[in-house]
Amino acid sequence: MKHSFEPAWWLRNPHLQTIYPALFRKSIVLERVRERLITPDQDFLDLDWYEESDKPLVILLHGLSGSSESGYILGLQKALRGCGFASVALNFRGCSGTPNWKARCYHSGETEDIAFVYETLRLRFPDRHFAAIGFSLGGNVLLKWLGEQGSAVSLFAAVAVSVPLVLSECASRLDKGFSRIYRRYLLDELKQYIELKLAFLDNQGFYDQADRLRELGDLSDIRSFWQYDERVVARLHGFRDASDYYHRSSSRQFIGAIRVPTLLIQAHDDPFMTPAVLPNSQELAPLVTMEVQPWGGHVGFVHTQKQQGKTYWLDKRIPAYLLSKLDFGIHSEV
Repeated sequence: MKHSFEPAWWLRNPHLQTIYPALFRKSIVLERVRERLITPDQDFLDLDWYEESDKPLVILLHGLSGSSESGYILGLQKALRGCGFASVALNFRGCSGTPNWKARCYHSGETEDIAFVYETLRLRFPDRHFAAIGFSLGGNVLLKWLGEQGSAVSLFAAVAVSVPLVLSECASRLDKGFSRIYRRYLLDELKQYIELKLAFLDNQGFYDQADRLRELGDLSDIRSFWQYDERVVARLHGFRDASDYYHRSSSRQFIGAIRVPTLLIQAHDDPFMTPAVLPNSQELAPLVTMEVQPWGGHVGFVHTQKQQGKTYWLDKRIPAYLLSKLDFGIHSEV
């Protein structure tokens, strides 16, 4: 397989691939610049820039309970800089270290914010080349947005990694076996996110927004994503129920409408999903390439190289793909 991933011999396990980088990846310190954008609904989004103003710009989207401080975001921003790219990491609402000002949160189908960020930056830098990368939930948001936009968006490339392409399937998968460990961790993070936001909104005097969260009731008994998405995501964001949210927000149905060169990287052993989420070749738009690796876990892809020790394959594969598409894009415009 071209561009195949070979895991470190001692990480030939989906859970080790998933857990190792989350717990043991060395912290990277980057001299980034934070910018706060005020959204059309008078909330805010925080962006973390790592850029040189004359370079192609890559927008990064993190996963569920992540942020611009996630190891995979920092590592990729550093790798992109080394390959001649500027980057900006978007923190979804409430994920930058400060709760956002509205009861609304982020979710797998929320594309208004990435659309707003893209349009803002495109107006600011009309002549720059743009790309976008999304991980997990951020990858679902990215693919859905690209499909919604079709030819209206101008990117030279996009990459989506470990995407929960069919949300209902992934929610059910996390109810089984060892994956319940991830479910418990993520749900605890989400419950704390809501709890901290409620206290913040009360403290800041945003009582109408705080009341919307209070109306959700006691969340301590929630034990599955089906329950959380029914009681929290659906009620806060106008979905009928969890099934409606999953149906309308799953990105697989949007892939055929994508008109941007896009690389989708998945792992067969991803413990957050099953092979049933993967689209067949007929569902892929002509510009979409899907690479399904036998190994990799969920946003893992840790391997080793002689004299380099542990390395992160995505930090090489993604810049290589962007470079190939950037070169083609520049020459196709001449």
